[in-house]
Amino acid sequence: MDNVVPFRPRSVAHREPEPLWREALGQQLRSERRERGERIADVAERAGISAQYLSELERGCKDPSSEMLSAVSGALGLSVLQLTRRAGAQLERSPHSLRGPVCLAA
Repeated sequence: MDNVVPFRPRSVAHREPEPLWREALGQQLRSERRERGERIADVAERAGISAQYLSELERGCKDPSSEMLSAVSGALGLSVLQLTRRAGAQLERSPHSLRGPVCLAA
């Protein structure tokens, strides 16, 4: 395997990994809920999910399905588009965000 080229240049490899999407989304969910002064149990009930699952989403432990994302964003009075744009903006502001090329596995 002498011909394997590392994906990231060595100068970038020592940086901390960038945040995962589920982490940025979870932070945004928590921020939106707290701005409204709501409890996890109340938002979870309106979304039709367990408080435990919403807590796991907020902590970035779970990747929600599109249906779950729709339910939670609706319970917060947001569209999926609004929520994902806000989470994406948060990723853009991250000091760890990649500025170089991105490779997606097929």
